[in-house]
Amino acid sequence: MLAKRVIPCLDVHDGHVTRGVQFGKAEAGELKNVGDPVELAVRYNEQGADEMVFFDITASAHGRQTMVDVIERSADKCFMPLTVGGGIRTLEDMSVMLKAGADKVSINSAALSNPELITAGAEKFGSQCIVTSIDAKKISEQEWRVFSHGGRKDTGLDALEWAKRAVDLGAGEIVLNSIDADGTKAGYDLEITRQVSESVSVPVVASGGAGNLDHMADVLIDGKADAVLAASIFHFGEFTVAEVKAHLASKGIPTRTI
Repeated sequence: MLAKRVIPCLDVHDGHVTRGVQFGKAEAGELKNVGDPVELAVRYNEQGADEMVFFDITASAHGRQTMVDVIERSADKCFMPLTVGGGIRTLEDMSVMLKAGADKVSINSAALSNPELITAGAEKFGSQCIVTSIDAKKISEQEWRVFSHGGRKDTGLDALEWAKRAVDLGAGEIVLNSIDADGTKAGYDLEITRQVSESVSVPVVASGGAGNLDHMADVLIDGKADAVLAASIFHFGEFTVAEVKAHLASKGIPTRTI
């Protein structure tokens, strides 16, 4: 079994890390200020995180420049790979972030409105650099739909089918976010994670719902994910990355050690 990855996620708004529940919105005052993104990135790097994901949730030109600065400073101080997403709509946007020090770029709404962007990005920068992030919400007993615009708009697309198409277009990784579970700390959505993991040939990162160590082990074993992404349990000091890896090891799940 390949080593499973543990990935902290930083939602960055106006240069600060924030945290919401079920895609809470900044304009509605539903976000908590967690801290400085570079300081947190360094902390998780020291704890042995396998990667770091930054999501820019500031929809402004000023916010974009702030994010470039965050990536540059984090890349200068951290040795783990960095992924950045949020507002990346063009090849130029990808290039800016990769030149700033990101190893991967994550696209979501832009990929939905322009699927060819996945292919263009993969051809220019390599599939290993292109992550497709999918926000999925359960609609019925066995149906998960893709939502866009921060979880507000139902695209009508089946989440499993979109994941398979994204990989066919050139995505080198899928980040699967459960809107229902996001920030609730009630556990990942094992069923849709397993379905996607079994249906695509690239790594699947489970996102949304981590509340304890068993949740992470469960989605890696039962959900067949290749990696776990979490925010709240790390940011608020409930668990360290090292504690997660120790627990996974106790369950027979291999991880990279430092």
